[in-house]
Amino acid sequence: MVIHGLDASVPLGVPRRSPDATIRIVLDDLTTGGVGEHFGMSIEGRSLQATDLDWSYGSGAPLRGPAEYLAVALCGRSVPEGRLDGEPLSLAAPEPPP
Repeated sequence: MVIHGLDASVPLGVPRRSPDATIRIVLDDLTTGGVGEHFGMSIEGRSLQATDLDWSYGSGAPLRGPAEYLAVALCGRSVPEGRLDGEPLSLAAPEPPP
């Protein structure tokens, strides 16, 4: 529900309505729960840092910004220009068939 809410609010520039604790759980689930499998995004070798709450993940090339925009990027959605600082996330390389 949080991501679907962001799908509507981010393009409109409306601040997120979910509490910090909720978006933190979403970010944790996205980063530790197989974002590559579900959304095809690669976070290997990346450092993700929320600038509006105490949350970070990983190490490597940084991507910083408000938690809502990090969540949207992790789900493979478009993020409005200038909302995140750092190299955008990329699609994960497809796994070869067994």
